[in-house]
Amino acid sequence: MNHRLFPLLLLVLFLFALTACAAGNPQFTQDAPAGFLYGLWHGIISVISLLIHIFNENVVVYETNNIGGWYDLGFLLGVICIWSGGSKATQKSRKEKERDKEWEEICNKVEIKVMRNLKGWAEDIEDNDAEKEWDEIGEKVEKKLKRKIREWAEKD
Repeated sequence: MNHRLFPLLLLVLFLFALTACAAGNPQFTQDAPAGFLYGLWHGIISVISLLIHIFNENVVVYETNNIGGWYDLGFLLGVICIWSGGSKATQKSRKEKERDKEWEEICNKVEIKVMRNLKGWAEDIEDNDAEKEWDEIGEKVEKKLKRKIREWAEKD
């Protein structure tokens, strides 16, 4: 049971460490406002700050004592890094997986059709040596067809 609680304890400690640098910290005043880098950091930890803010009114998501536009730019870049960076990569990989699955289905159908025709041709031949030759030809055609379809599918 202890080995399961240890990662949770580390996560809680990590979250508390993050809140030490969260917006609403008394270190920011009108005389010493938060700048671009603090805005970037507060944007990155904005989701965590929001979750903590739900239970603790002293932790806020956005620092009100800031230098203005540069803090806002940093904050937005931080939020964008967290919210949009991974989602685009995930979307692309999903599309690629769907495309690969579709091509796999097409390749399987083509392979079955080619093998069916090759076996039909091979059944017409009664000589065992000729049948072995047809099996070799079928394997070569199958490999080449798969390779060509794969090459064509991977071209963009």
